[in-house]
Amino acid sequence: MAELVDTVLFDIDDTLCEYRRPGAELLALAFDREGVEPFFEVDEYYARYDTFIETTDSVEILRAECFAGIAEEHGRDPELGRAVASAYATERNHRNVRPLPGSREAVTSLSHDHRLGVVTNGPPDTQAKKLDEIGVADAFEVVIHAGYDAPAKPDPEPFHRALSALDATPDSTVHVGNSLASDVAGAQAAGLKAVWLSNGTDLCVDSDCVPEYTLDSLSDLTEHPWNPSVE
Repeated sequence: MAELVDTVLFDIDDTLCEYRRPGAELLALAFDREGVEPFFEVDEYYARYDTFIETTDSVEILRAECFAGIAEEHGRDPELGRAVASAYATERNHRNVRPLPGSREAVTSLSHDHRLGVVTNGPPDTQAKKLDEIGVADAFEVVIHAGYDAPAKPDPEPFHRALSALDATPDSTVHVGNSLASDVAGAQAAGLKAVWLSNGTDLCVDSDCVPEYTLDSLSDLTEHPWNPSVE
């Protein structure tokens, strides 16, 4: 018989909350502030994010290194990339976030009979602001900042650290996140069951990461999909 789930870990970005101003909008403003024509799109930045997450001390430095590398690859001066990154940082407000539908209700509901924690690929200063802004910071007993406190997801170590802090076991824990590559793969590598927040995206049939549970919205999480009584 499977062990009862008594612990739930969450990702933050695009799981519990999202920025009100998307990165593509800020990048366009940053290029405009520097008076240069856009020479890359925001997805190119996101794809490079994990390259620097474990070697930089803040998201601002990480972004500057990403933009400098991208600029050089496009035949531009790396210092131009850093200038665009600085302009981007001027526009970004880490408190300007909104909770995803059902996230606060799910956290509140689960807090009554589960121990809760966070495993996020993000720096402490920015992620704390987001949790505080959406009003759920006090619900979590531990927040592991992967890439800072531990290797970045999908490495299993940040999940193991969260389990240790909560005195929980992998069999009694699920992790909720929106990324197949980091959340689902990382949770499963640590022996946890993965709850994938699809946000309406279909699971690719060729995906190497197949979550144990899939939700379209965190509104569905209040029903505890891992509870055998509703499976």
